[in-house]
Amino acid sequence: MFEKRYRLNLVFNANKVYDRQVIEGIGEYLQAAQCDWDVYFEDDFRYRLDGLKNWQGDGIIADFDNPEVEELLKDTTIPTVAVGGSYHHKEDYPRFPYVATDNGALVKLAYDHLKRKGLPQFAFYGVPSTPFTRWSNEREYAFVEQVSADGFEPYVYQGLCTSAECWQSAQQDLEGWLMSLPKPIGIIAVTDSRARHLLQACDHLNILVPEEVAVVGIDNENMARYLNRTALSSVQQGCKKMGYEAAKILHRNLQGYAAEKALVVVSPVGIEDRQSSDFRALKDPYVMQAMHFIRHNACRGVKVAQVVDFVGISRTNLETRFTEEIGCSMHEQLHMTKFYRACELITSTDLPFDEIARTCGYPSVQYMYTVTRKNLGMTPGEYRVSSRLAKE
Repeated sequence: MFEKRYRLNLVFNANKVYDRQVIEGIGEYLQAAQCDWDVYFEDDFRYRLDGLKNWQGDGIIADFDNPEVEELLKDTTIPTVAVGGSYHHKEDYPRFPYVATDNGALVKLAYDHLKRKGLPQFAFYGVPSTPFTRWSNEREYAFVEQVSADGFEPYVYQGLCTSAECWQSAQQDLEGWLMSLPKPIGIIAVTDSRARHLLQACDHLNILVPEEVAVVGIDNENMARYLNRTALSSVQQGCKKMGYEAAKILHRNLQGYAAEKALVVVSPVGIEDRQSSDFRALKDPYVMQAMHFIRHNACRGVKVAQVVDFVGISRTNLETRFTEEIGCSMHEQLHMTKFYRACELITSTDLPFDEIARTCGYPSVQYMYTVTRKNLGMTPGEYRVSSRLAKE
């Protein structure tokens, strides 16, 4: 009457956002299917290869992006489902049922996003090629293929592995590469972490983001997306679905069914469009400087006079140039920049509304309520609820 209680081993390092989301998807399947399984997971959420050798359980779901894990499990007789990145050569896939993130689709989503913004040149910032970074190699390959097919030159830089000891030299080398690139340019970073390196280097070099360099990351990692002054645009992988599918395949296997699909490739969820890729093809260098200053300082309560002081030409001259190219006044742009920032914080955080009002430079929370009602026809609370319902 009741299903056997199976023992499951999850071989992941949950210090990575990718692994955490896969694990979350596994958990969602266990709840949905009401599986009465004992799940073994190291106390610090990191797998131990020595312990894996002696595992005597009923099933394994493992991260095969790590070649050491793949090598250790290649001959196991325990039902195993592998999770990892997709490959353009089919022979690179393991013999196990395999659930993969679609590396080519991840890159295409970011690349198409930058193309739609009107950027004329494209680059890729990856990681050094090692047996542990096959997923990065695949994303780099996809980038070069897609950009070359459109007749553009693919600029690629792998950079250095970063640690506390070599952080400064790695950033200096990255800055040298950024200085060598033609501008404006869109850069796809292989992860959100590498994207943050780019944003910091641009800030040090006074390279305008996104006016000169637009950046898109991959992971859409909520925890660290605001560590830079510029909010990061990022592609969200379908990691939760990967975990769900992996658990589903293993469950059927444990019930005695053959795996219906030896390979499941999961498409990305979508892209979060934030400030780092909000590129507009501006021709006037004064307008470009004004837009950059507004993007970074509107929420500090700056006025038009301070924008004019920053750019260094007369107010009348700048107002004329700005209105002709942007289609609105600098005052209107300051207002809308604050409003868009408030909307982002309302929908993507749980911050109290009075704190959001202060963060966005509004004189009071009541004033922010008035602005939100005028532009959206609803209060900040109503907007937060409706936006989250729309994503479910």
